[in-house]
Amino acid sequence: MGALDGIRVIDAATLFAGPSAAMLLGDFGADVVKIEHPRRPDPARGHGPSSRGVGLWWKTLGRNKRTAAVDLSQPGGQEILRRLAVESDVLVENFRPGTLERWNLGPEVLHELNPRLVVARMTGFGQFGPMASRPGFGTLAEAMSGFAAMTGEPDGPPTLPPLAMADGIAGLAMSYAIMVALHAREATGRGQVIDMAIIEPILGLLGPQMTAYKELGVVPPRTGNRSSSNAPRNTYRTRDGRWLAISTSAQSIAERVVTLVGRADLVAEPWFATGSGRVAHVEELDAAVGSWIAERDAEEVIARFEEAQAAVAPIYNVKDIAVDTQYEALNTFVELPDEELGSVTVQNVLFRLSETPGEVRWAGPPHGRHTEEILGELGYAAEAVATLRADGVIA
Repeated sequence: MGALDGIRVIDAATLFAGPSAAMLLGDFGADVVKIEHPRRPDPARGHGPSSRGVGLWWKTLGRNKRTAAVDLSQPGGQEILRRLAVESDVLVENFRPGTLERWNLGPEVLHELNPRLVVARMTGFGQFGPMASRPGFGTLAEAMSGFAAMTGEPDGPPTLPPLAMADGIAGLAMSYAIMVALHAREATGRGQVIDMAIIEPILGLLGPQMTAYKELGVVPPRTGNRSSSNAPRNTYRTRDGRWLAISTSAQSIAERVVTLVGRADLVAEPWFATGSGRVAHVEELDAAVGSWIAERDAEEVIARFEEAQAAVAPIYNVKDIAVDTQYEALNTFVELPDEELGSVTVQNVLFRLSETPGEVRWAGPPHGRHTEEILGELGYAAEAVATLRADGVIA
């Protein structure tokens, strides 16, 4: 039994942030009903690599979801969503502000039908403000949050991540917000509206940049792989051409690292006692660590760091991840049967619960795979379903 068994989630969002939140709820037992347009499926199906014409990103993003193809801009599709809302606990949507209201599907209408419904609204810039009506994506959040400005080499351009990072952060935040709202419902008996702007959650991961700016006027610079908070922290190349990452966020780890590389004398320096002090002497620290690592193969460096109880990790690509024994022990990836690909490997649930563990039960299904099943559960007769299909309301 999953922790969220008995919770039904309508996923009417597209691309990554909103659908990620719904995916995380589905991992722990929620019945997630994915609504897609009959003729314009979720664009996420076409993002990233594909195999035999099947989008592989969707196989993870659509996992544990049942999918129905419904045109919400048509009256027949709106009635389907209203019926679903009566029997659901959560609606996740990312239409531009005002779209649901224009379709007579706004929170006020839905709460009249089901006062316990949690309406989770995910947009680029939130439901109000001067930018609310603009199209918004995670890339814009990565730009506006300060992330791109502080990412990259000091003499290089601002750098965007090669993945949907802000969307993923917002998806995690939204799943948390939904659980908070569901918990509050136990006390109040009422659902509520969640207004999340993708530009906001990423700010929380960037540290106290606004606090430091207001207090000290500090604008974070680009530091490459170095940290503005502690040192040594960088990537270092070994004699056999491997790259390793080192972190010294804890003072004790920093002391172990410099002792290991033959510079125990640095520990006695007054500046070594703080992260900011070490950052001010980063060139000396990087030279000591980098030269020591460059004279040894990766296997030896890792073994010596482990003996010293210092923090080190190899820079992996996906080929390395696929054979790593720690990921294997954690069962981080699972292989599932799949009706389109025969079998497919996806990442497992994000954490392990001792009593109500999550599970990836199936990978993302084909477009409209469960339309008739879901409409049948809502009381639609076969003749009504056929009429809706003929009218282009469903697929």
